[in-house]
Amino acid sequence: MDYEAVKYVEGFIENIIFRNEDNGYTVFNIIFDGEDITCVGSLSYVSAGEYIAAKGVFVKHPVYYMQFSIQSYEFKAPEDAESVKRYLSSGSIKGIGEKLADSIVTRFGDDTFRIMEEEPERLAEIKGISLKKAVDISNQLIEKRDMRRAMIYMQDYGISMKLANKIFMHYGQDIYTVIKENPYKLADDIDGVGFKIADDIARKVGIKSDSEFRIKSGIYYCLCQAVSMGHVYIPLEELENQVKSLLLIDIQDFDKYIMDLSIDKKIVVREIEGRQCVYAAMYYYMEANVARMLADLDIKYSCDEIEMNRRISAIENELDIRLDDIQREAVSGAVLNGLMVITGGPGTGKTTTINTIIRFFQMEGLDIRLAAPTGRAAKRMSETTGFEAQTIHRLLEICGGPGDSSNAAIHFDRNEENPLETDVIIVDEMSMVDIAIMNSLLKAVPVGTRLILVGDVDQLPSVGAGNVLKDIINSECFPVVKLEKIFRQAAESEIITNAHKINKGEPVVLNKYSKDFLFVRRNTPEEIIGAMCTLIKQKLPDYVGADVNEIQIITPSRKSAVGVERLNQVMQQFLNPPASDKQEKKVGETVFREGDKVMQIKNNYQLAWEKRNRYGVAVEMGCGVFNGDSGVIWQINSFSEYLTVKFDDGRMVNYDFTQLEELELAYAVTVHKSQGSEYPAVIIPMYPGPRLLMNRNLLYTAVTRARVCVCMVGQEEVFHQMAANESEQRRYSSLYLRIREVCGE
Repeated sequence: MDYEAVKYVEGFIENIIFRNEDNGYTVFNIIFDGEDITCVGSLSYVSAGEYIAAKGVFVKHPVYYMQFSIQSYEFKAPEDAESVKRYLSSGSIKGIGEKLADSIVTRFGDDTFRIMEEEPERLAEIKGISLKKAVDISNQLIEKRDMRRAMIYMQDYGISMKLANKIFMHYGQDIYTVIKENPYKLADDIDGVGFKIADDIARKVGIKSDSEFRIKSGIYYCLCQAVSMGHVYIPLEELENQVKSLLLIDIQDFDKYIMDLSIDKKIVVREIEGRQCVYAAMYYYMEANVARMLADLDIKYSCDEIEMNRRISAIENELDIRLDDIQREAVSGAVLNGLMVITGGPGTGKTTTINTIIRFFQMEGLDIRLAAPTGRAAKRMSETTGFEAQTIHRLLEICGGPGDSSNAAIHFDRNEENPLETDVIIVDEMSMVDIAIMNSLLKAVPVGTRLILVGDVDQLPSVGAGNVLKDIINSECFPVVKLEKIFRQAAESEIITNAHKINKGEPVVLNKYSKDFLFVRRNTPEEIIGAMCTLIKQKLPDYVGADVNEIQIITPSRKSAVGVERLNQVMQQFLNPPASDKQEKKVGETVFREGDKVMQIKNNYQLAWEKRNRYGVAVEMGCGVFNGDSGVIWQINSFSEYLTVKFDDGRMVNYDFTQLEELELAYAVTVHKSQGSEYPAVIIPMYPGPRLLMNRNLLYTAVTRARVCVCMVGQEEVFHQMAANESEQRRYSSLYLRIREVCGE
């Protein structure tokens, strides 16, 4: 067969070799021109015995040789008795086997399909088919037919097969009306359909550019984009400018559309600092709910002061520590208040304070739970306290809807109806907690449970929307203790002393005599990258007593001469080059190779994991891999088309090849992605970049990720410019106002 010339195949599906029920990716065989052909593609409602006509191209698989990759397809109804019998015998219609199929076709012949669709009651003439079963058979047939028609219809508008399946399952036969009259409704109702997809469909349908549907959808899209940038609201004038830039039209009476959306309860408009500000309704109510729940937890407890101080002193002796006055204030605050916030930079004794609080409540016989936003942060919390710490997601018992691949069905088992059963909850790395996670956490914390929030308010804010820790502190409504004294042992570390200097805007001396705060001067990107390669492979591993993969490159940007994307390509080639004994899988422009350091870049609550003992036997299993989790590619199985990652905490996770867009190389990561993590050594390139990125807040966060040694490579003036640049992108959040409103009541 001339594979390059064949762009079309058709035939009966002989055998389903593989099917991914989540996305419809299917591998099957057909007989075409007398040859057995393997076809691959995303299809819905496909089963053995059906007749398919498909357009596509042949591609060469590294293991399975030539496969026909389907680009578009349609199913053809069997036209003669023999074809009908073959189809019905295949098991495509539940309740019909080979014997029953023979009886049906013998009775109705070539007219079988028409009878099944138009006169299903006549199937009851066949022995073994009741009237109810006859109707069920007909409904199955019609549903499959309607599904296929809808899939073909949606393909005309550029909708992918996977998305088309999701849309049809939501709307059914109403899909035609929705697409013709208001395709922007898709963006509201279907996870995975954004404004731009809906707008593209609307343009093909012929909906006017100044349609009311389009303007309202554009407004809501801009609010959602703001949320993805960390904002909870947008000032009205900024929102109007963004919508006009998006839609490229002049909008008359913008306030009318804002009013309509407010009436529809999709948005909330409030005045803040003399300006009208617009929220996506869900996020306004999240802030309001968080404020109310925090206020409810703010209960005062009584404890004899003399007895409390005696116990604290006893703990100091037991743990061989000495608390300063501020630390003692933090401990007593945790004892006397239902809600307590402890903040401070590195080396200020947060861990010692937490350990004292834990021991105090232990002596009281109270149950204590520890949590942090990420797996790495939870692991570090466990190591420093000696107590098990969990991610917030695991604490709240995350789970997903059965058989549902979207995160829309994801929920926490722990909530207001099934709260956490504990006396004290301590959450570390609070700067990383966004408003959505905080809302979910507080729903599961019953009134009467002590909640202690710990974090460094000067670090970068959460990736998700909101500014939770800073807003709670700025509300000035709850007990807050700020630890500022750098303890003697910590003061010996120039990482810690210089981090505090950076944070305070004090000058930092970069000299070559430091043991843990190093600066290697290089000018060009090539010189910087060359020095980084030498450091990560030859110099730092022995110096800090760590494996190469434990040393982390942290860079401010993704796309630059020393950004994440370029550095990952260079470091992969340098640290893990191609080898005959290493399997590879290319996804887009990225090559994944066994031994590569990788990171999960989105939350996947349903991805299964297991921890194995030394014999490879699973000893613990669960679900959920989260944004920022990192590990090493353990195995790539091209035959079964999956890739296995061993994460830093020992979890083994299998990724189907269709899920690999959730991973990226992690030899280098952005500062945001490094939050909550601590590494033996950190390498930071110092090269000019956008002023908005190259700021003090980002430099401080990057430096404080290093435990033993931080090494900066590049231009010294860039370091000083970042340290002097106090400008941060303003984050629009108003939790502090909602708290003041509630507490003012």
